[in-house]
Amino acid sequence: MHIMEGYLPLTWCIIWFVVSFIVVAYGIYQIKQIVDETPDSKALLAVSGAFMFILSSLKLPSVTGSCSHPCGNGLGAALFGPAVTAVLATIVLLFQAILLAHGGLTTLGANIFSMGIIGPFVAWLVYKACIKANISSTIAIFFAAFLGDLLTYVATSFQLAFAFPAPSFGSALTKFLVIFAVTQVPLAIGEGILTVIIWDRLKAYKPKLLDKLGVLAPNEA
Repeated sequence: MHIMEGYLPLTWCIIWFVVSFIVVAYGIYQIKQIVDETPDSKALLAVSGAFMFILSSLKLPSVTGSCSHPCGNGLGAALFGPAVTAVLATIVLLFQAILLAHGGLTTLGANIFSMGIIGPFVAWLVYKACIKANISSTIAIFFAAFLGDLLTYVATSFQLAFAFPAPSFGSALTKFLVIFAVTQVPLAIGEGILTVIIWDRLKAYKPKLLDKLGVLAPNEA
């Protein structure tokens, strides 16, 4: 999700920067651990980041008059967890803000929080719950990608309602949810399907690596 440059009050910009910085710092530590333990996971890290960059760069018109896009954060979350995905999202959002005018530098912390932390965290929880229930990883990745995308926009709706609670927080939240989250459902479904296609290719070509990362269901390992 890209909240545009200069849109949020300074106080909220600082709050989201601080919260996001903590998670991103931990994610950098996690990446070092993962790379040290599984050096051949570097390519998957790159693929996860590229997938997020490409999908979240697709700027599509929304029926409510805003613009929307997929997020691509479910794949990285399932493979490496939400903190690592927050690092990937930081790189993606920084490049998009500078090169594509998607989002902004002052709102970078807020955009990281929604697309790089909340969305991936939900996706990771959903994926892990499905795997623990011995549900196929293909089904699990669909719901992870779908809900990771959708909850990104729900998080953004909350962020905007916190910043602009007029005439009340509840009414502002309802307005932003209708504008962003409800209209995101078809895109979230599409992202889930596309992520399944990518995931099945990874299972076909890199099953040992996925098993080493511990992301497959027990009956698939």
